[in-house]
Amino acid sequence: MRDQAEALRLKMLKAKGELARSIAIVSGKGGVGKSNFSINFAHSLIKKGKKVIVIDMDIGMGNISILLGESPKNSLQDYLIGDMELEDVINVENEGLVYISGGSGLDSVLEWSEDTLNRLFTAFEQLQQEYDFILFDMAAGATQQSIDLILSVDEVIVISTTEPTSITDAYSMMKFIYLKDQEKEFHIVSNRLTKRDGGNDAVKRLQFAMRKFLDKETAILGFLPEDPSVQKAVLAQKPFLLLYPNAPISKCMSAIADKFVHLNETELKRETGFIGKLKGIFMKGRQ
Repeated sequence: MRDQAEALRLKMLKAKGELARSIAIVSGKGGVGKSNFSINFAHSLIKKGKKVIVIDMDIGMGNISILLGESPKNSLQDYLIGDMELEDVINVENEGLVYISGGSGLDSVLEWSEDTLNRLFTAFEQLQQEYDFILFDMAAGATQQSIDLILSVDEVIVISTTEPTSITDAYSMMKFIYLKDQEKEFHIVSNRLTKRDGGNDAVKRLQFAMRKFLDKETAILGFLPEDPSVQKAVLAQKPFLLLYPNAPISKCMSAIADKFVHLNETELKRETGFIGKLKGIFMKGRQ
């Protein structure tokens, strides 16, 4: 009866559109500022009254805690192996950002027991009930495990610079995901834009390529300029949005969050299929 009641409650929450949207933040290559975007984007959403949790999925190389100047003792792995409860691995930084460190050893999903997978599903179901947005800060590039998670989420935010290799890698990543799920919602953010980059032409070419070769429409969320505030904030291990709220990049980040929230409250406002897809993909081949 308890399981039936829980299933009914989740169904009612879904009908009301109250479950968190899941978003994977990805890049085709490393070094484009993806993790820095994740924490500042999260803070922008928090400032707009949204409940947000960031989950660091860059296994073994996670940058979220480093950028926040913290050293969490517990990680998602500790919960999955049964050593701790979910609330024990959820961290809250001094400025209020809620996050979970990925830890190590999460790159062997195929070797996980059924109990471990069920703990993962249970955790994400619980987080969906408690937050408005779940942000997954993914590792650069693609592994089978990261792609499985990306295919499960509701939306994907792709971070790219205007460098040709970054644009090419971003297109390859989006194409790879699209060919597996043509309904996936993509949003593009151009980072480290300088005056000599010729405005937003590079990212518009990326958007055009998706439309021309794959017949897929994508949304450009916005542009983040090259700004000395970023490096200063990284050295101080604080989000630039909080340390330099009037900096050009902070204002641009706020505009990106505004657009994203607007899209979710209008065009993308629909039931999330995250958990169902996650179970379907991760349990594939185990039946």
